[in-house]
Amino acid sequence: MSVTLNQIIIGDNKPFVLIAGPCVVENEKMIFETAEAIKKITSDLRIPFIFKSSFKKANRTNLKSFTGLGDDEAIAILKKTGNQLSLGIVTDIHTESDIEKVGDAADILQIPAFLSRQTDLLIAAGKAGKIINIKKGQFLAPEDMKHAADKVASTGNSKILLTERGTTFGYHNLVVDMRSLVIMRDLGYPVVMDATHAVQLPSKDLISGGQPVFIKPLARAAMAVGIDALFLEVHPDPKNALSDAASQLPLSELYQLLSELKEIDRITKNYN
Repeated sequence: MSVTLNQIIIGDNKPFVLIAGPCVVENEKMIFETAEAIKKITSDLRIPFIFKSSFKKANRTNLKSFTGLGDDEAIAILKKTGNQLSLGIVTDIHTESDIEKVGDAADILQIPAFLSRQTDLLIAAGKAGKIINIKKGQFLAPEDMKHAADKVASTGNSKILLTERGTTFGYHNLVVDMRSLVIMRDLGYPVVMDATHAVQLPSKDLISGGQPVFIKPLARAAMAVGIDALFLEVHPDPKNALSDAASQLPLSELYQLLSELKEIDRITKNYN
């Protein structure tokens, strides 16, 4: 039960892989410098790293919120960053036309949580032949992700990741049930924990809020359960981020957190 990208193995009880980067492509300088900084941190800690940033945000709460620089410019920045730093790239797709648009800029196509039941999108993504990361909808039980995975797998593409990002609980709140990580892994695919979107307070007032104080506890808990990859949105200055400002991890705190998580992962999976 594994997926391989550029010699990085996600699954098979291997050490966890980090999928991380700013929520959205804001500008070339910030994206490149953040990716470069995360690469250095993960290289020092010997943690496999795949860079993530959305080329656009199609599901913002407020109509006036930043959605992106423009598709072509943002995709070009992702492609340049991946090539120059020799990094795999993850980005969201929202429509079938996005699949061709991201082309060879993205190694992993990510299905946003709100779109995890969109049959046509899942099948089209599967046909692209790339790794598909399906984020569990906030409205789904973990066992329901079997249906989303089956839609992709029906195309002959079994390169699937399943990501937990919290379940809607009451008003403007998400809760992570750590049992879901076990349940989704039992479906036969590597499981990913998104510890940043899980702390969001969705659609509160004009923007989504968040409780970033819980990012680290959730990441530690997930690592103790035993996950294949950790998803973190990381930003050099979260308070001034153009998207998800309330739920991104400061870049300055990444090294210490990853150091702790690597030790938990080592104990959980029993490797040296």
